[in-house]
Amino acid sequence: MVDIATRVWNHKWKIDPIVRSLIDTDFYKLLMCQSIFRNRPETRVTFNLINRTDSIRLADLIDEGELREQLDHIRSLSLNRGESTWLRGNLFYGKRQMFRFDFMEWFENLRLPDYHLEKRDGQFRLEFEGAWPEVMLWEIPALAVLMELRSRAVLKDLGKFELQVLYARAMTRTWEKIERLRKIDGLKLADFGTRRRHSFLWQDWCVQAMTEGLGNAFVGTSNCLIAKNRDLEAIGTNAHELPMVYSALASSDEELSQAPYRVLADWQEEHEGNLRIILPDTYGTEQFLKNAPDWLAGWTGIRIDSGDPVRGAETAIRWWKDRGEDPKQKLIIFSDGLDVEKIEDLHARFSDRVRVSFGWGTMLTNDFRGLVPDDGLAPFSLVCKAATANGRPTVKLSDNPRKAMGPDKEIERYKRVFGVGDQDEMEVFV
Repeated sequence: MVDIATRVWNHKWKIDPIVRSLIDTDFYKLLMCQSIFRNRPETRVTFNLINRTDSIRLADLIDEGELREQLDHIRSLSLNRGESTWLRGNLFYGKRQMFRFDFMEWFENLRLPDYHLEKRDGQFRLEFEGAWPEVMLWEIPALAVLMELRSRAVLKDLGKFELQVLYARAMTRTWEKIERLRKIDGLKLADFGTRRRHSFLWQDWCVQAMTEGLGNAFVGTSNCLIAKNRDLEAIGTNAHELPMVYSALASSDEELSQAPYRVLADWQEEHEGNLRIILPDTYGTEQFLKNAPDWLAGWTGIRIDSGDPVRGAETAIRWWKDRGEDPKQKLIIFSDGLDVEKIEDLHARFSDRVRVSFGWGTMLTNDFRGLVPDDGLAPFSLVCKAATANGRPTVKLSDNPRKAMGPDKEIERYKRVFGVGDQDEMEVFV
């Protein structure tokens, strides 16, 4: 077992690069990257960093030189032989050779493109621009670097014993959550905590604790490097990025209205079974399902990632029934703002009506609330999203208007095209 407190104390000796591999990323990034490599390789995109919690002034906390050092290190990374062998030969979702030969040949020769970084009003403006398959792979490592540099900045003046006590308390808190969760009969839960983790070492510790504490109820991790190192299932399907970029490329309102379904048609050509999971909330879940083609009802399940999760699940169940499908054979994955209480409640509400699973993120891998003065390690909402595609702005509406992204004029256009009416605002926790 790694002595995390000692490693944190020794960070000043630079023995721990924050991102140590190109597969220190979410599995769905690689699945989407292959799909984009196949279908839209020439698309040019920009990705931008967005700090939704602007009260946390990252540029005042984090040294710009140290941030550049970590980002430059990521640009030096490439797949090693063991990582390539794992991707080429491992069993993913019951399928061998998930990643095609041409994609792997490209990935093995990849170095991430350059970045643009500047300070503005106490925040970092961080932007990536280039070919979509390359630029998209910056999202997760960029977030992981900023989250961990923030953690290091807060902890830098703590002594050895203070760090030991801090991590002992955090470990106790995590284990107490695990003890509650293992009382849930039929629980299925995965780690989705890479993008907003406290640190790589902490995420790795949390995954090991879940493996021991939950047994078969813990179904895997979204982090490819940890999945490889710990011989776990790599978990993930697709994200909002795909419909956001496809929609930005649409040349008319009619094409725009069909873009989210075109994404899933392309996805269906490559994947089956538990990889056929719908993420319906990019432009409003209810309207997405109302206008969805019949073939989508045959997919395995739905992931609920914004808005009221109870309402989202009830909407999905009604939709399946209306399309002649048995909800008890379908899977709902909850993945928005989860902690133990919400997992307990949602499992109790829906486990006898559908198959239920959970993707547990920030409150698994970054719950240090109240453990340092002024709550300086409290989790916050940091994202890195596609902002343009071939020069056109992207838009995300979500089921929570506080998560909406894009120019105001385009947001109004998308609401009109997709028939999105009034939405209930909910606090964006993470």
